[in-house]
Amino acid sequence: MSRLYRFPDDLRKTYESMRVPFVIYQHVDRKILPLLVSDGFCDQMESDREKLIALLTAGKFESMHPDDAGRVRRLTAAFAAHQENYDVFFRSRHRDGYHYIHAVGYWLNMPDGTELAMLTYQDVSASVLEIQKAEEKYHVFRQDHFYRDPLTGFPNLNYFQEFADERVHAIRIDGKTPFLIYSDVNSMQFYNNQYGFAKGNDLLCLIGETLSKYFPDALIVRGADDHFLVIDVFPGEEKLSRILREVNRHIRMNAAGETTGIQSGVVILSGDMGVLQAMDHAKSALKRIGSDLNSTYRIYSQIADEQYWSQRYIVENLDRALDEHWIRVFYQAILRSQTEKTAAFEALARWNDPVRGTISPAEFIPVLEKYHLLYKLDLYMLRQVLTEVQQRKDAGLALLPVSVNFSAQDFDYCDMTEEIESLYHSTGADKLIPRDHIIVEITEQDMATATDRFAEQLKSIRAMGYQLWLDDFGSGYSSLNVFSRFEVDMIKFDMALIQHLDERNGVNREIIKAMISIARTLGIGTLAEGVETEEQSAFLRDAGCNLLQGYLFRRPTPLDTILYMSRGEHFSRRWETEEERKKFSLPPVQAKG
Repeated sequence: MSRLYRFPDDLRKTYESMRVPFVIYQHVDRKILPLLVSDGFCDQMESDREKLIALLTAGKFESMHPDDAGRVRRLTAAFAAHQENYDVFFRSRHRDGYHYIHAVGYWLNMPDGTELAMLTYQDVSASVLEIQKAEEKYHVFRQDHFYRDPLTGFPNLNYFQEFADERVHAIRIDGKTPFLIYSDVNSMQFYNNQYGFAKGNDLLCLIGETLSKYFPDALIVRGADDHFLVIDVFPGEEKLSRILREVNRHIRMNAAGETTGIQSGVVILSGDMGVLQAMDHAKSALKRIGSDLNSTYRIYSQIADEQYWSQRYIVENLDRALDEHWIRVFYQAILRSQTEKTAAFEALARWNDPVRGTISPAEFIPVLEKYHLLYKLDLYMLRQVLTEVQQRKDAGLALLPVSVNFSAQDFDYCDMTEEIESLYHSTGADKLIPRDHIIVEITEQDMATATDRFAEQLKSIRAMGYQLWLDDFGSGYSSLNVFSRFEVDMIKFDMALIQHLDERNGVNREIIKAMISIARTLGIGTLAEGVETEEQSAFLRDAGCNLLQGYLFRRPTPLDTILYMSRGEHFSRRWETEEERKKFSLPPVQAKG
């Protein structure tokens, strides 16, 4: 606990003997404690010093009118935090009834640096005229200071917190739908730096006046800093959009400097939603606008809000998920169509979160792509795959090739050729498997739109001996053009081709057969993923597709489960040997240069 200030005896006696009614307080450990009271205060309160000190120490002022106590308590806390001056009227109970007291606060800096607060209390109830004047001051104070923003003259957050729900209730009673706007001035700090704080204050006043003009019946509140709140009857999105555009046009035309106006989060208060909850939702909607200066407003949607916070969780927890291995490698078997033996694996990321449980790849992959974080995940997956090679060898498993998915984004953030080669050696995989057991898998979309730098890295990776597979082949991009730019070892047919074999008179069957024929001519292997039925499997086998992958055969499985299954008597017979792999593999396309 902080040390209470100790008055020298002579100074304490001097203060306590004064006829001016006052109390000296100290703010200690979030408490406001009285240190001494003057004789004048004891006389005014008609009580002895010890009793008053005890009451004030307990935070009670039993003689204060109950309607005034909450307001005075809030102002006292704000004064203690140096947020507001202390200048307040309240009613205090005396033997002959309530008296009006005018209290004013001052800060005292003691010789040792301790900061104390002196609050003087003046009884202004000497006559009916004085009571009336005090009452007038009391109402003016409530209006101009506690409930009203001194700069713009509009109600402030204190007013909003106490009376906004009443406005919402009145709108609902009238059979209409209330809505709330939470607005923020675009680039307010830049505006102040460019034109000065005086012009910045003028802009805030202009915004308040403009909102009042275009929402004449609304409750308009000046919030903290450069924020404004509006509560009104919802006019419909089309009309609201038009009004907010007009608001910004008026602000831009009448501001002293260049400004784009305001952006707003909007909440329709459905059901029994309260204003404080609505304000939080409006802030969330406003935040989702981000830096898009073309967006004037965004209406809050619970679904969109949940999606936003879900994305935030993924982005903010990715590093921890990687460090603490919440993300694990699951291996999905790839089978040789001729033998139905496992010929390779695809490494798939699975996120098992301690807070949110299982997070689907369909959820976290797009988020990481959106925020350009896929390179962290992809390098992590490669590191895990290479690290687990030793475990596979120790268990006596055939060291089959494993494909790892990479994104074009990855190649923008680092030299992926160097990263792959570095991991190959640092994990010790270089002593266990050849480079062609590591498969770099890139989507057709990424290859079709590859930059020169990206293309050079892919060529370098393959030239070093790593396999290069083309994923989602036939998904709608320049499929055949890819072959003129890249030399690949395998194409994986887009899953949609497999799942819709018989639509439009079986056109996909003919497309797949043609692609298999072209690939065979070029010395490129073919793989069909998403195989779920025996009919699909039989067609692909008859068409000459080399490899098959899908839930018909194997589901993605973690390594520890594979190791447990490998104890079975016939398990190893289902895996392709190195001799079989060489027998069925097509002659590789030779890298040029």
